[in-house]
Formats: sequence, C-alpha cells, structure tokens
Amino acid sequence: MRLFVSILAGAALLAAQDDPPRKAPDPVSWTASVEPAAVAPGGKVLLRFTGALEPGWHIYSTTTAPGPIPTTVGLVENPRARVARTFQKAPEKKFDPVQGNEQESYYKEAVFLIEAEIDGSAPAGALELTAEARYQACSETVCLRLKRKTAAVTVKVDLAARAAAIAIPDGFEPARAGGAPAKAATPAVTTSSAPAESFGAFLLGALGWGLAAVFTPCVFPMIPITMSFFLNREKGAAFHGIVFCLGIVVFFTAIGLAVTAIVGPFGANQLGSNPWVNGLIAAVFLAFGLSMLGAFEITLPSGLLTRMHQASDGGGVAGTLLMGLTFSLTSFACVGPFVGTLLAASVQGEKLRPAAGMAAFAAGLSLPFFVLSLFPSYMKKLPRSGGWLPRVKVVMGWIILAWMFYYLSNVDRVTHTDFFTRERFLAIWVVLFAMPGLYLLGFLRMDGIKTDEEMGPGRAVAGCAFLAFALSLVPGMFGTPLGELEPYVPASTAPAAQGAPSAGLEWMKDDYKGALAKAKAENKRLFVSFTGYACTNCKWMKRNMFVRPEIAGVLKSMVLVELYTDGTDAASQENQKLQDAQFKNSAIPQYAILDAEGNLRASHVGLEKDQAKFLAFLNSAS
Repeated sequence: MRLFVSILAGAALLAAQDDPPRKAPDPVSWTASVEPAAVAPGGKVLLRFTGALEPGWHIYSTTTAPGPIPTTVGLVENPRARVARTFQKAPEKKFDPVQGNEQESYYKEAVFLIEAEIDGSAPAGALELTAEARYQACSETVCLRLKRKTAAVTVKVDLAARAAAIAIPDGFEPARAGGAPAKAATPAVTTSSAPAESFGAFLLGALGWGLAAVFTPCVFPMIPITMSFFLNREKGAAFHGIVFCLGIVVFFTAIGLAVTAIVGPFGANQLGSNPWVNGLIAAVFLAFGLSMLGAFEITLPSGLLTRMHQASDGGGVAGTLLMGLTFSLTSFACVGPFVGTLLAASVQGEKLRPAAGMAAFAAGLSLPFFVLSLFPSYMKKLPRSGGWLPRVKVVMGWIILAWMFYYLSNVDRVTHTDFFTRERFLAIWVVLFAMPGLYLLGFLRMDGIKTDEEMGPGRAVAGCAFLAFALSLVPGMFGTPLGELEPYVPASTAPAAQGAPSAGLEWMKDDYKGALAKAKAENKRLFVSFTGYACTNCKWMKRNMFVRPEIAGVLKSMVLVELYTDGTDAASQENQKLQDAQFKNSAIPQYAILDAEGNLRASHVGLEKDQAKFLAFLNSAS
C-alpha cells in the first residue's frame, strides 16, 4: 500500500514540475529604406525591405514550392500609394527531404524591393510608407508561428522633384506581392486523404479480433465437436469446412450490412455518438461482463437453437451452411463484446466499414476451422480445453466492464453531464484493469484458479502486465498525456494541464459563418475541422497531432473552427449539410483550409499519423 501511495505522490510531483512552454523570440529583424528621398505626385519610389536572420534560422521565399509557408511582402494600405511591382533577392535553393521537393529559402539575409507609385493627388509634404512582411521562421527542428512585421520609411512629396527611372539591381527576380500568384487563377485545391493503409489496418485489426475470439470459452471447446461433424461428410472435410466458414461469414457480414443500411452515411457518425446507442452498448457490456465473471449465464432460446440444429442435421451443403449460422449464434454469448466494439469503431469511417469489418472478423473467427479442414492432423496439436479457459473468461469479464465505462463516458460527453471527469474515469480504469492482474497472481479468488494451484510463468507474466498497465494510467489522473490512449479517455480539465493538451489553440465551435467572418476581418486562413463527440480518430488528432509544436505553430496563424456532425442537435444537422454540399464528403475527421474569401484551398480526410504529411497539407494552402 505504501508503494502504491509513493507512486501516486511521485506521479503528482512529476506532473507539477512540468515547465510551461516558452514563447520563442522572433529571429528576424526588419529594416526599410527608400530612394529617391523626394518624389513628385504620380512618381515612383523603390523601398528596400531587409530582414536580418539569426544563425540557424531561415525563412522561405515568396515563390517557394508548395509545402512551407511562403513569405509575402507588400505595403500596409495607404490611399496615397500603391504597389506597382515587387522583387526578391535570389534565394538559396535546396532539396528538402521532409517536403520531398526543392525549396527556396533565405538563411542570413532576406531582401525585397517594393516599387510604389505615389498617387497623383498626394499633397506636398512628408508621406509615410509602411512595408509589411508575413513569414514563418524555421530552424532545423522547429518552425515558429506565422509572423507579421512592418517597417516604416518617410518620403518627401515635392512638386518640383525630378522624375527618376526606377532601376532594379542585378540579382533580383520578380516576387509574389501579398502572396498572390503572378497570374490570376482559380486557387488549386490540394485534396489529401487518409493513408491508404488506414482501411487496411482496420481490416487487419478486425481479423485479429476474430482470431482472438477463437480462444473464448464459447468457441474454443466447439472446435473438436464441429470438426467431427463434417470430417465424415460425403464431399470431404475441406469442402464442408469452406461451406461452414461461409455460414459464419454470411452471418456476421449480414450484421454489418444491416448497420450500414439502417444508419446511412451521416447516420453512421450519429450512431457512434448517440447517447441511447452508447447507453445500450454499455448495458450489453455490463450483462456480458457480469456473465463472464459468473454472476449468471447468457444463453439463446433453446427452441431456436434446437430447430437450427435439427435443420443442419439434414446433411448436404445447406445443412453445413446452416450449421455455420447455428455456430455463430451459439458463440455470440462470448463474441458479442468483440462485435459490439468493432461495430462502434467501424461506424466512424467509410460507410462500407461495418460490413467489411464484420467480414474480416468472421474470416478470423472461421480461419481455424478452415485450416483444420485442410489439415485434420493438426487438431491433435491443439491445446486442451483445460483450466486456462475459465481464466480467459474471468479476465475478459473485467476488460469488458472497463470498456463499458468508455461507452458510458461517450454518453456523458454527448449529454454534457460531465460526471465522468478524466480523474474519475481513470480511477475506475486503474481498478478494473488491476483486477485481472490480482486475479491471475492469486490475490483475488474467483473461478478458474484453485487455492493450492501452482502459478506458471505465463500466468505470472500476464498478471504483472495487467498491474503494470493499470499503474501506467495513474499519471494521466494528474493531467499527463497518455499518448495513444488519449482518444479513449476524457480530456483533462485541470488548469495546470490545459496548456499542454491544447497547445494554446483557440477553437470556435459550430459557427462556420462566424469563423469565416473572423478570418476575413483578420485576413487569415480558416481551418475547418469536421469532427464528432465520440469520434476516436478525431480525438487522437486533436490530442496527439495538433499539439505538436510544428503543427500548432501553423494552426495558430489561422482561425480554427470545429464543426460537430455526429450529434442529434440542429447544429450537427447544419454541419452535415455544409460538409455534404461544399466538401462532398460525410466521413470524419475531415479538415479543410479556406482563404479569407471562403475559397477552398486544401482538404484532408481521415486520421493522419505522419507529421510531415500533415504539415505539408497545412502548408499547401499558402
């Protein structure tokens, strides 16, 4: 007990000792000069705008390749002057391995020339002109937020001044004034989607869940019984094994297709966050969890199973197929939690994910039967259904109860009752994940482990692993980020921890028009995040990707708005219509970058764990 208290105290001390992020100074100093010193109304002057960079820092040219944020130069609005042309000193060109292309940068000094035409009605006297630069300074390891710096010069407007030709020195080339392309064109929309492997990873995960379900107490003991059923069939074990597996695949795929047909594209997102659906899943998980812990036994109606079993005894292909369906029903008492979790995860992606996920899950569940039908001799090498099966059942019971609270926390977030705070939720998880560890180590007496039974190395390692995982959650109670687990736990509300998870980003919520108006008023780009209350991938991006210094530095230069599409309120309905009409998509997360006029510049759909790719997407809209 003292050790546990010491760990808690140490975690709290470490959390309290986190230094607040320091604001980096601007490594670029700007000066301006002008010639000639006097100009007649209607004449032209040339401003020399120079940025001196500290060692180790660089900024990008106005014409650099897509990826980084290019520098833009111009004049602060003045009714007495306008920009005629802009020039930049020839930049250094280097291949950037992160961006994958050649970039143009300034390392020691950046020099820009602004040719300004004085209005013909300008009165005689001193006229102040202010040069403006917008840029992002980067080192080898970090990029600062977008900066805006100015430098003023004074030119004398003199009616008697002689007109002088403006000469551009050697070594200068045309620049893009104010970030506008040299030729007017419709802004190109760079659309990037989620990595192709994300859907493949989802299917691979579903397959793994199916294989894991094989080792549940409802499935594993059925393998020898089922194999003996079709080993002696007329057309051989291999043929009937394939038909039997087809029955399993048909059953679970039908569940996925039914979900897809019922909820539709946006309904899938709503299903994942609907408080009634999450509450129902939590209730089902509670029943499954208590059943596996021995409180009671869940069985399907015996009459239904009897009729299906009798029908399968008829023989032939139809009988074997029907037996696969019967097996799927009888195994549902153990695989139900796997199916429920998989469906809840699948509805947050493409509309075909529920069906594809169920098909992959069924393939994993039926794979041992298929392999054994091809090689029946391997059945003798299977581990016997001994005391390890009841232990698996008890351990699964505690894990299922822990996941029940995940769905309850979804209800809590959507209904905004705020009962499951981060601290309270993690305290529950610490206890529930510690229980299987205590059970396997013999400290908790439950079915499956006898009092005088000797502990094997596998059981000892598994028990220690559960306890270690439970203790690793303790620092999260004090605001410490939990990495990949962050999307599954409530966000921290502690004042000391708010800075780190949010990285100082200010988000507007469900106010697209207001955000667009703000972006226009501040002449900034608009970053739109189509997200969801119960969207795991959305929460991963916000808590793991957006907080990284390089990403946060770019996001801080934009107006940020979150548009929730998976709720049942009017705002979610409007956000759905907007996403469907303007962005032709219904998946979340989706990120879009618009300019101050509301024109789409870049779009990204889905989870992105590659920082370089997401940074390239953010910079591609410059």
